Amino acid sequence: MKANSAKAHAGAAVLDAERPAISDTLLVGLDLGTNTSCLMSSPRGSNAKPARELIPTVVGYAKDDVLNGILPGDSKVLFGRLAQKHKQNLTLVRPLKGGVIHEQDSARLFATHLRESLNVPGREVRAVIGMPASSDLSARESARTAFRGLFTKVIFVPEPFLAALGYRNDARISDANYNDPVVNSLYIDIGAGSTDVCLVQGHYPTVDDQLSVPFAGDAVDQIILDRILAEYPECGLTLGRIREIKEHHSWVLAEDGATPAITTVMVGGKPRKIDVTAQVGAGCDALLQKVFEMTRDLISRAEPETVAELLQNVIVTGGGSLTKGFGVALQAKLLEEGFENPRVQVLGDNYKDFVALGALKIARRARENQWQTLLG
Repeated sequence: MKANSAKAHAGAAVLDAERPAISDTLLVGLDLGTNTSCLMSSPRGSNAKPARELIPTVVGYAKDDVLNGILPGDSKVLFGRLAQKHKQNLTLVRPLKGGVIHEQDSARLFATHLRESLNVPGREVRAVIGMPASSDLSARESARTAFRGLFTKVIFVPEPFLAALGYRNDARISDANYNDPVVNSLYIDIGAGSTDVCLVQGHYPTVDDQLSVPFAGDAVDQIILDRILAEYPECGLTLGRIREIKEHHSWVLAEDGATPAITTVMVGGKPRKIDVTAQVGAGCDALLQKVFEMTRDLISRAEPETVAELLQNVIVTGGGSLTKGFGVALQAKLLEEGFENPRVQVLGDNYKDFVALGALKIARRARENQWQTLLG
């Protein structure tokens, strides 16, 4: 699976074009996420720090019985944080599942909201949009349909390549000691609905370069809930509440003991504190084991002469990467398996930025013939 020159050219061509003069065209790098979307934008030809916005990927439809004056502007549809704030009076829909559109009408409404959030009426807007490496022609066509007439032109690029490009330190490309993530890295993206592990080796990843399983944050939530209900069947916890508990208390490899996960539940109308530390740990451990197995299997697909450098760029991103101790635990498992000197890096709280930034880098350097026109 060694990258040949044609593949490398396909992945790098958009980086080689001459930068255009500053114009009225707005360029956008978009990470269209299952839970949260990230936009970065700047005028074409500008090197200024881009504008950035994080928007929860959710559409809220007003319930039939909601009274006038309850929702802002008596709106029938709300988006993002406003939808989350008023969720008790809305039917919430997440347009994406596993990183691709599964509810087309809601996706179109959300895409319209993204375009309006840029607040540039009348200007041409071009966007580079990240797609899961495993997405097929149908998934890309759904995205084109959602953004048709909103963005003038688009380019779709696999998300792992964009993440590597966004994470790349451009000032060190010529440094012989720098391990360039665009040239050789392994990206682990732990989302809500799926976990994706992908080789990035100087070209756009293909199906052979990645593994994807429908086991991620949502599955961890279900494991935690099932284990809690087995011990406290009357606690009344929901998956939404479990997600909040996990985000505050998730952990693996806590040598000095995990911070106790104590939560308050209502039993028979009375508050009761329960310790769910073990249940949270069990869910997180299951995720760690799955990620380790996928990482091990994908490393075995790489050309042997690339593995030593690849192991220096094992990069973990996505919401699941924020689990306390995850990077250290994964690195330890790789060492135990016999991999020599692995280095696992966790992108941290701002992980959403890297895909959007990589997309904007491509947008800034793309040649005219690389843009796809979206007719209204």
